[in-house]
Amino acid sequence: MQHSDKQKRLRIFFTGVGGQGTLTATTLLARTALDAGQDVVAGEVHGMAQRGGVVESVLLLGGWRSPKLDLGEADILLGFEPLETLRGLPYLRPGGVIFSSRDPMPPLSVSLGMAEYPSMEEIEQKSRTVASQCHFLACRELGIQAGAAQAGNTVLLAAVCASGLLPFGIDALKTAIEKYLPAKLQASNLKALELGQAALHM
Repeated sequence: MQHSDKQKRLRIFFTGVGGQGTLTATTLLARTALDAGQDVVAGEVHGMAQRGGVVESVLLLGGWRSPKLDLGEADILLGFEPLETLRGLPYLRPGGVIFSSRDPMPPLSVSLGMAEYPSMEEIEQKSRTVASQCHFLACRELGIQAGAAQAGNTVLLAAVCASGLLPFGIDALKTAIEKYLPAKLQASNLKALELGQAALHM
């Protein structure tokens, strides 16, 4: 899958719930990749401005022409909410890799009793039928430990950057956090970075 010596062609699919910061996380990882010398194409697949709606975006590394990703094409799925990870599985290629939060944010249909939220066991089991690796992390809990629940997104980004699957590592993400995030958010996000890296190897 090498495009050139420096460029590694990768397709990453992000999915989460409105209000979680999924698009902010996409932008941060895109900037990290750009600063690391990668050819980057990013775009929103589907988004709803209101809190609670599904938000999906893509990040393509290594010289793609458009931010288009079809079913069964993503090399990596980043799920910021476990049910959305499950719903996003059709986008993952067989043998792809999943990094997901294990902290549920039940949709309105579940809150109203019109639908049931699947168990984490079921979500993980179905994920393993498609993916070669699955990493389900306690992102919210680790984010709170780092100083802010929203820093849970950085836990997930840190895990994927520490995995060795991307053409850049955890140091590139650290530099991007220091460069692009507001000063008041940096301490919690840098701590979340450490916790995400550690959680991957537990």
